[in-house]
Amino acid sequence: MTNNDTARWHRQICWIDKQLALSGDLPSDGAAAARKLDEWQQCGITHVMDTRGEWNDEGFVAQAAPEIGYSWLGTHDDGGEQGDEWFDAGVTAARYVEMTPGSRLLVHCHMGVNRGPSMGLRILLDRGWDITDAIDRIRSARPIAAVAYAEDALDHHHRRSDTADDERRDDRRRLAEWRRTHPLDVIHVIRSIRLAS
Repeated sequence: MTNNDTARWHRQICWIDKQLALSGDLPSDGAAAARKLDEWQQCGITHVMDTRGEWNDEGFVAQAAPEIGYSWLGTHDDGGEQGDEWFDAGVTAARYVEMTPGSRLLVHCHMGVNRGPSMGLRILLDRGWDITDAIDRIRSARPIAAVAYAEDALDHHHRRSDTADDERRDDRRRLAEWRRTHPLDVIHVIRSIRLAS
C-alpha cells in the first residue's frame, strides 16, 4: 500500500460483522470530530469502546451525541502485555451491547492498528470464532490492523474458557503461523498515518 492508501484507513469504519466495527479515533479538531461522530451515527453506531490510555473523548461524545454509549477502557500501546482486567472489561461491555437489540459497537484506539483490533479479536473469540478465522477477518476488513496483542487476547480467552492444554498449544501454533504468512510493515503504517495527520 502507498502512504495515501495506508493513511486513508486511519479513521475508516471497518465492519467485522453486522454488530462490530473497528476504526481509529475522532479527529482532534472539534468541527472535524463532530463530522466524524455524525458519520458514526449515520452508520448506526450506538456504542463506542475507546481503548486509548493517553486520552479519551468521553466528555465530547456525551455532549455532542448523548445517545451513544461510551466505554473508556484505556490502556498502553508500548508492546507489553495487556492484562486480564482490560480484556474482562471489554468482553463484559461487548456482551452488554450484543444483548441490546439494534445495537452496533465501534471499538477504536488512536490509529486502529493494535489496541482496538486486539480487543476486537478478543470479542470475536468470546463469540466463538476460531483464532485464525477471527484474526483473518479483522485483517481482511482492516488491512492496517497489526493486532499486536493477539497473543494476549488468545491467552485471556484460554484462561477464561478453561481450554485444554493441547488446544491451547494448537491455537498458539496456528496464530504464529498466521503471523508468519501475513506480515505487515507496522512502521510504514504508523509513519503513513502520522505524515497524513
